[in-house]
Amino acid sequence: MTGGAPDHPARMIAHLSIGVRDLDAAVRFYNAVFAPLGYVSYGIVDGDPPHHPFRSCGFGPPGGDPWAIGDATPFWLEERPDAAPPTNGAHVCFSAPTRDQVHAFHAAGLQHGATDDGAPGPRPHYGEGYYAAFLIDPEGWKIEAVTYHADRSGS
Repeated sequence: MTGGAPDHPARMIAHLSIGVRDLDAAVRFYNAVFAPLGYVSYGIVDGDPPHHPFRSCGFGPPGGDPWAIGDATPFWLEERPDAAPPTNGAHVCFSAPTRDQVHAFHAAGLQHGATDDGAPGPRPHYGEGYYAAFLIDPEGWKIEAVTYHADRSGS
């Protein structure tokens, strides 16, 4: 870039956090839906008042370091007593390597208190190979798992 501006990093979003009222319950739910996708919890951390007074839990790929610069944990839950998800228009989408994992994400979510918001299946209007499932988590957040593999075998 010109003018001394730094180049963009490889990813646009370093991490994302959502507020939840019950962190322990949310961690149990996300551990269940992330297991089929291969993501893990990095554990609950206490807040650090006054800068970050909330208990939180990060999730990402196994072996990730939630505190390393450039290796930020992609998804965080923050316990906030007044947390409220958006009522429309916002959702978080997680990558799934295969269609089978999209199905397992959806099934685990339903088993752990989520509401169905779109069964696993192709979504050709979103692009070639787009195969996804949508849930509303127990706190009201709309979440999705997607794979872009165009195979027909289910994996």
